[in-house]
Amino acid sequence: MINKKESRLRRARATRARIKLQKVNRLTVYRSNLHIYASIISADGSRVLVSASTVEPEVRAQLASVKGHGGNVNAAKIVGTRIAEKAKKAGIESCAFDRSGYRYHGRVAALAEAAREAGLKF
Repeated sequence: MINKKESRLRRARATRARIKLQKVNRLTVYRSNLHIYASIISADGSRVLVSASTVEPEVRAQLASVKGHGGNVNAAKIVGTRIAEKAKKAGIESCAFDRSGYRYHGRVAALAEAAREAGLKF
């Protein structure tokens, strides 16, 4: 029997295979109940170029006044903006969006839209 995580990863495999053929950096997202994490991984998949998440002290400070902390849409927007800013600083203009098998809505969509608004192209 396939559980929820295995079926999500099965869905993610097709996307990752397509991105690998494009030979571009990928913005990958992981969400847990409490936090959301975003990383830009190199085209060959060998290393993380930049990352941002709700466990970083700077993000925690921004979320201190907000109810719910890291597991909500507001937190995802902050992480999306932050990953785009870090990418710009590292000289990364564009990448492919890897939603890791999650549906494109809620926190995942909020992170992607915030990254786009902050100037990251995908």
